[in-house]
Amino acid sequence: MSKFSKKEAIGYGWDKVKKNLRFFIVLIVIVFAVSFVPSFINSAMTASSREGGQIFPTIFSLIINLAFWVLQTIIGIGLIKIYLKFIDGQKPKYSDLFSYYRLFFKYLIGSILSGLIVLAGFILLIVPGIIWSIKYQFTTYLIVDKDMSPVAALKKSGAITKGSKWNLFLFGLLLGLINILGVIALGVGLFITIPITMLATAYVYRKLSA
Repeated sequence: MSKFSKKEAIGYGWDKVKKNLRFFIVLIVIVFAVSFVPSFINSAMTASSREGGQIFPTIFSLIINLAFWVLQTIIGIGLIKIYLKFIDGQKPKYSDLFSYYRLFFKYLIGSILSGLIVLAGFILLIVPGIIWSIKYQFTTYLIVDKDMSPVAALKKSGAITKGSKWNLFLFGLLLGLINILGVIALGVGLFITIPITMLATAYVYRKLSA
């Protein structure tokens, strides 16, 4: 018997987005803005470096990139927390995006460890990479949700996905198709599809971790 319903998860995400559309649009705008700012700064710094032949703009650009990378990681943590708050019936705030920076190193290490495991799987054979990506996909969720250590979160992710890998694989394909539809809709649809798929993922995580 399946531990979660794909239709139920996506339906839940759609219902929440409809009821909180303004919140999610502003949320995605903030995330996109932080993601694209470094590109604009890089362009300006590159142009300045070529014109002036100075190394300082390049160093400054590297510092800016590092700072925004740290900020984007913190926002990644905040996004998981926000979606989980919706699942738990709480009222999230935009400030939640930046409020859980204390989890930065745990989150980073967990992401690196799970990423290396999945990479090793793809290097060995494609199939193990896919299986391990499904098995360890909730590592960061467990770190953010339960403040677990990276290794404990890896083990727990493996435990809660046991027996659900095929359903999770199909679920992942379905979420990918939904976001492709968002891209087809001139990209504007992503403001709707990204929150839906993230909420659906958080919903599934809650089902499995329960």
